[in-house]
This record gives sequence, C-alpha cells and structure tokens, in this order.
Amino acid sequence: MDDSLQEAFLSTAYWVSIDTVIWSTIRINLRPQPELAGVIGARPWGFITAWNPQARRRAPAENAAAQRELLDALRSLPGVAVYPAIGVGTSGWSEPSLFAVGADGATLDALARQHGQLAYVHGVADGPAELRLLNSMQT
Repeated sequence: MDDSLQEAFLSTAYWVSIDTVIWSTIRINLRPQPELAGVIGARPWGFITAWNPQARRRAPAENAAAQRELLDALRSLPGVAVYPAIGVGTSGWSEPSLFAVGADGATLDALARQHGQLAYVHGVADGPAELRLLNSMQT
C-alpha cells in the first residue's frame, strides 16, 4: 500500500450507526467514543467492508452483492452483532461498511482477505482503534 493510500485510511472517519438516531465515530489510534464503548463492552470488534477490493472502484451492483455476502458471513458467526457503518474520507469519498462486535482478528482478517481488502479497522474493548494492513501480514 502506498503512503497516500495509507494516509487516506488513517484520516478517514469511520461512522457506526448504533441505532436509528445515534451515530458514533471511530478514529485510528483513538479509543471508541463512550456510546460505542458501551455497545462493544469487553469484546473485539472490526469495521470492515467488501466494497472496492484492492482500493479499486468496482460496479455498484458487484459491490452490493459482495457486501451482502460479507454481512451474511458476519451474521452467521455465533455471538457477533453487526451494525451499519460508513467510512468517510477527507476528500468526501465514502464507502458503505459494517461494524462487527464479537468477531476476533483472525476471523476478520480472513473475511477481509476473502473480499480483497487491503486493510480494515480493528480493536478490542475500549482500546484504541488500529488499522490492520493485510498486505503486510502473513497469510
């Protein structure tokens, strides 16, 4: 991943819909906001998408189909709660995403790789959000 793309990931605001009214923002290297920390509890979590694999634009219908597959996979995991989410970059770019509470890093790594993602945001409990770069990790 080149430096400009990594900087885009690092500066993105990662929004999670806790319910129909309340949204919370995740920022890399910061702890979750209190309202989101209450949802997370002591569990691991991930902010993940299936849109635009390898950071390359793809047809909306293909993105939507892949996102449905990812949603189904997350919902099939025992003890995992999934919330709607969206990543919004500083340039105005945005990407529909999912916030999964209760899925561990190994599971999320596998799902992100399956959907061709270069990275996703991960954390444990109320610890700081981390950008997990998959292209630099062993498979």
